[in-house]
Amino acid sequence: MSDWNVDPYLLFAISLVAALTWLPARRDNRIRQWLIAILLLVVAFVSPLCALSSALFSARAVHHFVLISLAAPFIWRFIFSRETFLDRVPLISIFVFHTTMLWLWHLPVPYAWALSGNAPYWIMEVPLVLSAVWLWREILDVRRPAGGAVVVSFATLLQMTALGAFLTFASHPLFSPHFLTSQAYGLSPLEDQQLAGLLMWIPASLPFAAAFLFRVARALTQPSDGLFAGRTAAASRLLR
Repeated sequence: MSDWNVDPYLLFAISLVAALTWLPARRDNRIRQWLIAILLLVVAFVSPLCALSSALFSARAVHHFVLISLAAPFIWRFIFSRETFLDRVPLISIFVFHTTMLWLWHLPVPYAWALSGNAPYWIMEVPLVLSAVWLWREILDVRRPAGGAVVVSFATLLQMTALGAFLTFASHPLFSPHFLTSQAYGLSPLEDQQLAGLLMWIPASLPFAAAFLFRVARALTQPSDGLFAGRTAAASRLLR
């Protein structure tokens, strides 16, 4: 519990993110959401959770849960506060990008490489987090077609559930960086991996389930945002 990460480069990076997102947060009167987003980044990268995730794969699952399922839904409002060229990217491409990042960095060989040094670690973390932020923007931004947001949130829920099940039911431990570290916490490598799978299967998937229900409920209560309103535009956004 005393192993806080006070690396000056990391603290500078988080401070830079805070500074760059402060003005959009203040302009949109979303100071509380901004504070939560920055606090979650501190929990993920500065608190003892970061050090624990080097020893336990289940802690790594919590680490990624905090970033992908909790921090990203808050951060998108401040990074994508204005229209950009990224708005022309097909929604299906954004979903594929995030899904690829999530599965790639939870496969044994890429994961082991990512934990081999500082540069590989950030090559894993940065695209994973940015892909999640981008995806959450497409899901939660009510200016986006409801049909596409519902489909993508449900598809993301399914693929995260599939990844959690894959880790939970694997017959042997897969992640070599944790073969010799989990026993100190009373877990075998396989038990640690199974716990990680359960955490990804259920808690990490719940925010996507909530987003799915939110967009469906909004579509049913807001005629202008209905599932079938502007369906041609939604289909074009998904597939073009």
